[in-house]
This record gives sequence, C-alpha cells and structure tokens, in this order.
Amino acid sequence: MKVKITGKSHAKPNKKLGRRECRLVTFDLPYIALHYNQKLLVYKGNEYEDMVGKLKDGLGAVLEDFYQLAGKLARDEDWVFSVEYDDDTEGVEVVEANAEWISVEDVDAEVGASTLKELIPYNGILNSEGLHRPLLSVQLTKLKDGLAMGLAFNHAILDGTSTWHFMSSWAQICSGLPSVSVLPFLDRTKVRNTRVKLQHPPPDQDPQNAPSNGTADAEHVDPPLRERVFKFSESAIDKIKSKVNSDPPSDGSKPFSTFQSLAVHMWRHVTRARQLKPEDYTVFIVFANCRKRVDPPMPESYFGNLIQAIFTVTSAGLLTMNPPEFGASMIQKAIEMHDAKAIEERNKEFESSPKIFRFKDAGVNCVSVGSSPRFPVYEVDFGWGKPETVRSGINNKFDGMVYLYRGKSGGRSVDAEISLEAGAMERLEKDEEFVLEGN
Repeated sequence: MKVKITGKSHAKPNKKLGRRECRLVTFDLPYIALHYNQKLLVYKGNEYEDMVGKLKDGLGAVLEDFYQLAGKLARDEDWVFSVEYDDDTEGVEVVEANAEWISVEDVDAEVGASTLKELIPYNGILNSEGLHRPLLSVQLTKLKDGLAMGLAFNHAILDGTSTWHFMSSWAQICSGLPSVSVLPFLDRTKVRNTRVKLQHPPPDQDPQNAPSNGTADAEHVDPPLRERVFKFSESAIDKIKSKVNSDPPSDGSKPFSTFQSLAVHMWRHVTRARQLKPEDYTVFIVFANCRKRVDPPMPESYFGNLIQAIFTVTSAGLLTMNPPEFGASMIQKAIEMHDAKAIEERNKEFESSPKIFRFKDAGVNCVSVGSSPRFPVYEVDFGWGKPETVRSGINNKFDGMVYLYRGKSGGRSVDAEISLEAGAMERLEKDEEFVLEGN
C-alpha cells in the first residue's frame, strides 16, 4: 500500500530577517553531487494533529537561528556557490502523510531502508538541486500508533554534527525552552575564505543520476544491495574492544578506542564476507569531524560541513590473516595523522583542482563509515518521549556504506546500518564471530 500524502506547506523563520548570504567553503563543496542526506525518526503517540502542530510551531521558531536551512543554494557567474536566504524564500518543505497500516514496531524491525523509503522525502535527489528546491524537506507520516518523521537535508550545507545540533535545538523549542541553548556559528568563511569556482554538470547530465537499466550501460548494472541493522550491545562492544586491545602494539601507541575497535571488526569481517583474493586491495574510509583539528579550532556549534574523508588501504590478505590490531593500528595512525597541516594540504589540493565526490571515488572493496555513535540521536525528544527508532534513508547507499548510531539502550551500545552486495551480506549474517552471541 502506498503512503498517502495529505498536505504540503512551508515553514519559515517566525520573524523577518532580511537578506542573508554565506558562501559555501572548501569543506562543503565535495558533497554537491551526492544526494540529500536522509534521516528517519519514529515516535510513539496517538495525537498526530497535536504533534504536527507543535512541530510546525517549533520549526518556525528554531529557523530564526538556523535560517540557512530555510534558504536556497545560489551560484554566481563564476560558479561560486553560496547559501542564500531572504524573507521571500519558500522555506522548509513540510509534507503531511498517512500510513496507518504501519505500526511503530513494524519500522523498528531490522529491515532495509528500501521498505521505509516512502516515509522519507527526496529519494534520489542530488544536493545540486538545492538551487531550485528547499534545503530541508520534512515528512510527518501518521502511523497506526505513532508518527514517522522523515527528513532530507541538503548535504552541501551541513554535516552530521550540524544536523543533530539542529534537531536537538528544534526539540528543545518544542519541549518549552524559550530559545535555542547553543546558537549555531554561521560564518563559514572563518574556517576558509577561498572563492572556489566549481563547474558541475546539471543533474540530468550527471552520470550518478543516470537510470541504472534500459541504457547502453545496462551490462554494468551493479549487483543488488541488501541492507541490515546489526545491533551491538554494550557487552558485545566491550568484547570487541578487549579482543583488539589484547596484544597492544610494542611502539607505545595509545590503546585502540571503541570506534577503532568496532571499525576494524567491521572491516575484517566484511572483507571476509566478500571472499576477496589475498592480493585484492580494500579501503576503509571514515569521515572525521575537523572542528577541533583545524587551526584555529572551530566551535562544535560551527554550522556547515567541517568533515574530511580519511582513507586507509591494505590488501585483503594482510587485513584478515593478521590479528585485528594490525588493521586497528592502520586506522588509528591515519586518524591521528589527519591534523591541521593535513587538512590544509587537502583543501589546497581541492582548490587548485576541484573534485566532486562520487560513490565510485570511495575506493575498491571499501567500507565507508558515516554518522557517529556520538550523535545524540535518541535524545531528540519533542515533548512526547524519545524516538523508538532512528534510521537513514536509501540515499547515499552503496556497497560497503555503514551508518553508525548510538544504540537505543544507550551507554556504549551501537547500531550499525550496513549496505552490502546480497551474497556478501548473507555470509556476514551467518558469521557468528561478527554478530557475536547474545548480540
């Protein structure tokens, strides 16, 4: 059964702000050809109309501070991109919908995003389309016993840290706070002030947006992907971490963190599930928050993208035949080396020859981690309790993409939302060492 759209409106800041403009900076531009970043939060409750009214009221208030989300992308004659807002801008799109045959429990199952896609707007929409679309679309769907909040954020204007800062602030306003507790830091040019000219093909000519079948490239159609949420309990995380740290490196380096331990656990087991040859290369990618790495450091409230991809490469044989600390040490060193100097070099390289990020650039046989267990996703309470489920949508998914979320039970538990080629996923699900007993 199809989700039925019952209404559409737009939300703008409650007060007049006049015209505001801020240039997109080097940290934002690589994501212009990716898709909108989709999130899904599911809440219990039977007062749908009241919940929607409260959310809309709170949205108008929170956008007074986060007004860039109510704006549009713009580009000048030199193809320099910016985010613009004025009082005549359409604002944030708010869609109301009905799917009363779906229960909160149905969405809580460990199913793939494709079954949830009708609950989230802007499937397959590129960030570059923010030139003529809202930068944030919110879909509020009435469920049998709750509300599904599907969100699509334009990734060219913000990263995960900014996304959850906005969501937490919106929830605070809806819960009765008179104002946002931590204001967004909106001047991107404080971190980088270079005019970057970015030639980008329009969406209909973008190869990433081309249909995947019925074309001349039909023989190159990617194998079907499967997606699954693996829930790692606190005890499972502790087991993984203690195993990786059981034989620490002799060079006196720091113990491996929870993230590094889980990262190498996923990288090794996914590599095994892919049945790669020992000489095949495999790449691990993590998107690091650079707010405290840049010089001078930026506040956590910096609003925009302040992330960079950190790559680690080795052969499948070396990764899987060595103990886990081999891969963990590689990841640890790559993250530690990504300091202000490395960030500056990456920026200069991009500015001299701008390269738009596409999935095929992720690297061969990759495991790429987005999102972070540090984000307070289960703390987003609008006044009717914490979410029952937090997920991502179908956008920006490819073979090896992983989204990490803090587990609902809190503490050190982690939910790993993994997309893999179907055969590899089947083998990963049967891998008892990966899933861990009692997990």
